[in-house]
Amino acid sequence: MKLKEKLSKLKTTLVGYGKVAIAFSGGVDSSFLVFYARKILGRENTLALTVNSPYMKKMEVEEAKKFTEKFNINHRILELSVPQEIERNPLNRCYLCKKAIFSILMDIARKADYILCDGTNATDIKSGDRPGIYALNELGVKSPLASAGITKEEIRKLSKKFRLPVWNKPPYSCLLTRLEYNTEIENKKLYAIDKAEDFLISLGFSLVRVRVHNDLARIEVGKDELKKILDEKKFEKISKELKKLGFRFVTVDCEGYRTGG
Repeated sequence: MKLKEKLSKLKTTLVGYGKVAIAFSGGVDSSFLVFYARKILGRENTLALTVNSPYMKKMEVEEAKKFTEKFNINHRILELSVPQEIERNPLNRCYLCKKAIFSILMDIARKADYILCDGTNATDIKSGDRPGIYALNELGVKSPLASAGITKEEIRKLSKKFRLPVWNKPPYSCLLTRLEYNTEIENKKLYAIDKAEDFLISLGFSLVRVRVHNDLARIEVGKDELKKILDEKKFEKISKELKKLGFRFVTVDCEGYRTGG
């Protein structure tokens, strides 16, 4: 199916829903969906819902807010604590987290007579085992991008066409992915990880993860940025800053960034 046909299918789906509430992280996928829903259904029929919790990157929440302001989109930010089910970062945290958070979003959407949607795309569906998607299906959350067969690459292409500032934004994930499984989640540690990654981004690194193992910070950057971070003076500056945040040891993963780290 050509992209033009997929976009037409997405439009038909959204019109069929009438009113949509969209789980809006500020990432490429949900940003495009929120923008396009606003374009097709109007402001009064489109609601962006952003969750702000200790394990969400604060920069993402701020970028989500700026995006909705720029495109005049109805937006609510929900302040939520870490769900009790994932307080020790269990192996099935993604499933449990999605189930807990989206249950709250679903309740909000239903009370206002909106259909709850998320930004899952066709690439996500084909990528294999995605526990979070199981939770969304169980709750009845709609994924119109995936239903229309629109891939991640096509979303970036469409976002660029519509001049959305996020079209080339690197992928982010919640801060729990920086911690080892079955360890207690501490807000102080999540804050340190968030600040450490923000510092690295401020130095010009685009794809960044700070993985934590007790008091050791293991930095992952894109493979094309390894040479830059391994510069002696640059790394000395990074190490000094991260130790200020409470890390005792700071290392660089020479294999570079990889999903799940």
